Amino acid sequence: MLAETIRDAARRFGDRPAFVAAAGWVLSYRDLDRLSNEAALGFQALGITERDVVALALPSTPDYAVVYAALAKLGAVTAGLNPRSTAAERTAVLAVAAPDLVIATPELADGLPAGLRIEVIEPAAAPEQTLTELRRGHDQQAPIVLPVDPDRLIAIVFTSGTTGTPRGAVFGGRELAAVAAADVGERTGGGGSMLSGTQFAHVGFMTKLPWYLRVGSTLHLLDRWRAADVLRLIADQHMVSIGGVAPQLALLLRQPDFDDYDLSSVMTIVMGGALSPPALVREARERIRAAYSIRYSSTESGGVGTATAFDADDEEALFTVGRPRSGVALEVRSAEGVALPAGEVGELCLRSPTQFRGYWRDPGATAATLRDGWVHTGDVAFLDDAGCLRLAGRAKEMFIRGGYNVYPLEVEAVLASHPAVAEIVITPRPDPVMGEIGVAIVVPRAGDEPPRLDELRSFGSERLSAHKLPEAIRIVDALPLTTMQKIDRAALASEEAEAANQRDAERP
Repeated sequence: MLAETIRDAARRFGDRPAFVAAAGWVLSYRDLDRLSNEAALGFQALGITERDVVALALPSTPDYAVVYAALAKLGAVTAGLNPRSTAAERTAVLAVAAPDLVIATPELADGLPAGLRIEVIEPAAAPEQTLTELRRGHDQQAPIVLPVDPDRLIAIVFTSGTTGTPRGAVFGGRELAAVAAADVGERTGGGGSMLSGTQFAHVGFMTKLPWYLRVGSTLHLLDRWRAADVLRLIADQHMVSIGGVAPQLALLLRQPDFDDYDLSSVMTIVMGGALSPPALVREARERIRAAYSIRYSSTESGGVGTATAFDADDEEALFTVGRPRSGVALEVRSAEGVALPAGEVGELCLRSPTQFRGYWRDPGATAATLRDGWVHTGDVAFLDDAGCLRLAGRAKEMFIRGGYNVYPLEVEAVLASHPAVAEIVITPRPDPVMGEIGVAIVVPRAGDEPPRLDELRSFGSERLSAHKLPEAIRIVDALPLTTMQKIDRAALASEEAEAANQRDAERP
């Protein structure tokens, strides 16, 4: 499906830019098709055939897109490695992927284990330098054209969790076609200049590339995400939509010269990956004057899940992640697997044509997550009376305070609307009496006095039971982020545990 989409896009869009590299050079739709044809022949000369797995230790540049396209045309399977991960993390992913070949830049090849078959390529500085090593001697040969087969595997997308063994979610042509259909049908952005908000190894690129190609988007790339560079690109390219994750949007709004940029072209803001704090939604809508949609999904769902409507009222827009998107079925289930009525908290389960087929080489994890055709997300949530989904957190993030369960996201969704709070995370701290208590880690709004603990507790008391309210507070300048720009909750919980252990050691 990806191979056919690339060829069709080259016919439809020709010399329109498909990718604009950080250095400014352009890879057109015609270039993408031609260079990926040549690279596919180069891979074939290396002995790569249909169903072989090739891992990409590459930065998010046009090189990555050309390799991914070439492998799809060859019928091989692409496994992406996050270039911001450490050598140890990349090694752990490769141990699961067991690739037939690794394509890496010199920098990202460093530290990889011996015994792997690795082809090292230099990053391109212009379209004609793209994958020179793979293309050499294959310019004049006819392209490879395989029969269309929606069952053919295309991608392995590794989850971005911070602990445990990496898991690779498997997708084929049928799933990528479903993702494209869902996004093209909604037309949220696309068809003009867009900015890549995630690494290409992420589900947001690996499953959504066909959508970008089908609507003729021009994807602008950055060597590294910086708020000033992003604002400049949005203004210069008159982008109509801003996408990414909430922490990135918060950094844009905090940029000192934010108001100097002309963002009048922006019509929509689409934020996924995590809840957007209510204060962030309000501020973005007011300062950018654009409609805002919060997206909830997962790697396993193919990046398609729920969404708040652009014209939603404040209750939906600020405190929920919306309703199921087209083709998505949703249930909140008890531990016994029974669908729960509105208001009752349970595990969120999804089913859609975009979801993964299973975890690569991990039947046990597949059986635990994919049951009777439903993806068991591990997220704890409930449906409100309006049919909107409200997240309470990950099952593993839940902590027990004095025998009562506390779900951090449920607490954060309420306290994040405090006028002095820019960002907030609730994390557990060991306690000798209660077992665990909640600690509010707060980034205050610029120019405001940080909120006091008693203020937060009073503010949240109307909507939250007393056992859910935080019993300690810590003010910070910024929250720690993972390599995928999500809040690093594990790091915060570890800090609180270490601090509690230190206090216990010092106690006479």
